[in-house]
Amino acid sequence: MTAEPSIRYASGEEVQPGDLVLYFGNSGKIEFVADPERPTPETEFYIEEFGGGAMVLDGKIGFVFLSPEADLDTLVFVARGA
Repeated sequence: MTAEPSIRYASGEEVQPGDLVLYFGNSGKIEFVADPERPTPETEFYIEEFGGGAMVLDGKIGFVFLSPEADLDTLVFVARGA
């Protein structure tokens, strides 16, 4: 079985927990990445339902889950979080 491709920003960087991002122009942060190769109790549901993805905490609208098939052009990498 081959690993699922990692979720990447349009600019090519891999999406990682803690990343600071812009989502539709709003400031946000990546809360977690649901990676099928590294499941956790927190991410198991998202892996089973969507095949993985990333949870974004958008500063205006709250939590948004992006599946690997999502249009990641709306998610812009700003910086790695501390």
